[in-house]
Formats: sequence, C-alpha cells, structure tokens
Amino acid sequence: MADASLEISRMQRFRERGLKWVLAPGALVILYLFFGAFGRNYFSYPTLVNIIDAAYYIGFISMGVTFVIISGGIDLSVGTVMMAATIIGGTALKHGFPMVPSLILIVLVGLAFGFFNGVMVSRLKMPPFIVTLGTMMISMGVGSIVSNVSSATFPIRGQAGGWFKDIFLYLDPKGGAVPTGAFLLAAIAVLCHLMLSNTKLGRYTYAIGSNIEAARLSGVDVKKWQMLVYVIAGGTAGIGGISYAAIYTTVLPAQGQGFELYAIAAAVIGGTSLAGGIGTIWGTVIGVFIMSVLATGLPALNLEAHWQTFFTGVIVIGAVLLDMYRNSKAAEVRIETPADLYRISMLEKIAALKRELSSPRAGGESREASAVKKEIAAARAEMRSTFAKMRAEEKASQARIRAEERAADREFQEMLRHKELSTDGQPEKRA
Repeated sequence: MADASLEISRMQRFRERGLKWVLAPGALVILYLFFGAFGRNYFSYPTLVNIIDAAYYIGFISMGVTFVIISGGIDLSVGTVMMAATIIGGTALKHGFPMVPSLILIVLVGLAFGFFNGVMVSRLKMPPFIVTLGTMMISMGVGSIVSNVSSATFPIRGQAGGWFKDIFLYLDPKGGAVPTGAFLLAAIAVLCHLMLSNTKLGRYTYAIGSNIEAARLSGVDVKKWQMLVYVIAGGTAGIGGISYAAIYTTVLPAQGQGFELYAIAAAVIGGTSLAGGIGTIWGTVIGVFIMSVLATGLPALNLEAHWQTFFTGVIVIGAVLLDMYRNSKAAEVRIETPADLYRISMLEKIAALKRELSSPRAGGESREASAVKKEIAAARAEMRSTFAKMRAEEKASQARIRAEERAADREFQEMLRHKELSTDGQPEKRA
C-alpha cells in the first residue's frame, strides 16, 4: 500500500509542481531551435556570444529580484538603481577616481539604495510597491543630479582602465571573442543558489514569503531578513551596472526604467511565484536566457525589437497562469474515488509481483520469472482498462448529478417567479 501511495503522490507532485521545471528549460530549447531553423545564421558562435552578452545585466538584477519576490515583496527600482549607480561611478571616474574604486562605488551605491528600500519596507511597514516606486524616481533624480544631467563614458579597450571590459568579454589578438562574463554570471548564480538553499537567510526568506505571520510567531526576526533581501537586490543591481558599463561604455542619465519589468518577467518565467514562498535562482537564470534568446532571435527573423516586448508579455502571462494553476492544485483537497482506490490496490498488487519476480530471477529460475512477468503485464492491462471504465462511469455520474442540480435550480427559480407573479396579481388590501 505504501509503495502504491508513494507512486501516486509522485505523479501528483509532478503534475502540480514539477511541470514548471520542465516547461522553462523546454521553452528555452524550443526557442533556440526555432530561431536556429528559421533565422539567418543563428547557429553560430558570434550569435551565442551575443545571447550571453544580452543576459548579463538583466541576469544580475533578476537574481536579486528573485530574493525579494520569494520573500513576498516586489522591487520596481532595480533598473533605475542599476543605472544611477553606474552613472555615479562613471562621474567619479571622470573626476579622477581610479577604475577599481569607481567600480566598487557602483556596488556600494546599489547596496545603499537596497538598504533604503529594506528599511522602508521592514521597519516602517510601507508597502513594497510604493516604496520601490518612489525609489525608482529618487534614483533617477539622484543620477541626474550627480552627473549634472550629462552622460558618463567608461574607457574603451586600449585606454587606461579599459581592462575591466575583459571581465565580461575578452578579445584575443586574432579577433576571437570569449564571453568571460558568463563565468561571473555563473559564480553569482551559484552564490545566490547556495544562499537560498543552504543558509538561514534562504530558509527564512521562503518562510516569510509563504506566511509572514507564521514566521514571526515562530521567532523569526522578520525585519532583519526582510531588509537583507532588499540589500541583496541592491548589490546585484550594482554588479549589473558594472556589466552594463562594460558592454555599452556610455551611460545616459535618468535611464533604467523598464529594466525592472524584464527582471521580474525573468523570475516569473523561471517559476518564481508572485505570491511569494516559491522560486529558484536556476529557474530565474533560465528565464533570463529565454528573454535573451528572444532579443537576439527576433532580429534574425527580420522582426523589430518591439516584438520582444510583445512575446515577453505573452510568456509572462502564461507563466503566471501556470503558477495560479499550480497553487490552486496544491491547495485543493483531494478525495479518493473508488477508481483511485482500485488503482492503489492494483499498484500494490503489481509491486508485490515485482518483489516476487526478484527472487526467481536471482535464483536463475527463468520459467517462474517468465510466468510472473506475464502476470504483471496482465495486471497492468487489467488496471488500465478497469480504471478507465470506472473513471468514465464516475465522470458520467458527476455529469448526471450536475445536470440534476441545474434542473432543480431552474425548477426552484421558476417556482419563485410564479409566486412573485401570483403575489403581484392580488388586489391591494386596504387598512
């Protein structure tokens, strides 16, 4: 009985939860093969480098956003914080700062904005949507004020300080490109994964996102850990700013609005639930690369860039619908029907036959093993046919009950209508 129940529970878990782990990687592979088949020269090394390049800054900020969403919050400021931090670092570089302190400053500015968000949400109990929306505007203004509404240009290759571009894309003397930033992206992903899966921070982040009151009553310092996830989002925004500067060189003031939507979309596509408590870093990374493949594949089909926004929206809606379905199935109280009980009993019988099969097989008794195999095959065939028949009868019975309920409801409504008509037709009584 235990073996049969275990097998059914595994099937249910796959239908309710495991489906999302298959859909996101499957969508990534299908998209890549589709663009490779119909796009111009898509299966090439330069295109692969472009796909990885397009994943850097969205990838970094998406990892931080994943922490926030799992905790039950939202961060609408990561895009503008990333660009504000980058332009502040570029302005410091323009005023004589060395390259390394300027890059460190970018990360520190991101951490400062993340700390501000965390304090507002965890200590002052302000709604994350409102706080981060305000921080979005503040960061855009701060970047413009510090840079005096002028662009910041980072050094190109061959200039002093241009070495930092090699962190994300190394060009060898022969002109070959190596996307070295993929190693940094992978390292940050591994670090974030370990933080979520193997540390107190990760356990409490999931607990707070699942039920913040239960976490608080269990003794979790909700304020501390809630603030920390926003600090992490700010830090990853700073790293994303460094990657943006390495790829695009020139940074304009008041940029970044809209990047947060791509970060949230990547997390949701990768299986992170907007309701909180569910999500993984690796799912988010897959979501990032799905969007990166879209960004590079659509031009290969001679489609404009705005089609990326359209298809990203379609994918996000599909991912949210899948998440809603999974949550509803997980919360559903399942009552075992006679068909389910029959299937469990047959699975138990088949499991017992398999255990019996292992004994003759070990002793070399091939004739007995063959007989047991035939019995197992017959039991499986009987289970399939009988279970299908019982399930069909149950569905027919349910349909008949629903039809009777609808008929009874119509009859009741008709009775009420006749009663109202008979009441309206009576003459009014005088006092």
